[in-house]
Amino acid sequence: MPQPLPESDRLRLRELRADDAGFLLELLNDPDFIANIGDRGVRTPEQARAYLEAGALAGYREHGYSMWAVEAKPGGEVAGVCGVIRRDTLPEPDIGYAFLPAWRGRGLAGEAAQLVLAHAFGALQLPRLLAIVNETNLASRRLLESLGMRSLGLRQVGKDELVVYSIERPG
Repeated sequence: MPQPLPESDRLRLRELRADDAGFLLELLNDPDFIANIGDRGVRTPEQARAYLEAGALAGYREHGYSMWAVEAKPGGEVAGVCGVIRRDTLPEPDIGYAFLPAWRGRGLAGEAAQLVLAHAFGALQLPRLLAIVNETNLASRRLLESLGMRSLGLRQVGKDELVVYSIERPG
């Protein structure tokens, strides 16, 4: 049985569901998402549902983790996603996050990432996590460093050259 996902006073993590396709469509087409993370080519609700099924929902089934919805308390509005991803292009899982523009600048990404790290190293017992980021995305690089991640420098990840960060499970 899967471990419950962590929460804080302001945030709750939960698995993404098929009814999150509208949120996902908005997030994936945000200009900052496209510039900093990449264009996933998702333009319709049907494509968003397919992307969700092939990505997060498949990740839950195959690995027991993936990106999780980040809900703001108390209303439960989905502000963004944060989670652990297993990619063919990396030797170990990586942490990732993205938030809708209205929710940025409130410290939510850092708070959600701390919850994800605690879950990854605690309940999931992962020994190490990576993170990947565009070299020019200074805000994300600062956030990763504030989590205690250290830069391994620029590396080829798939077709992109990205800065790779790493953190080991404490203890």
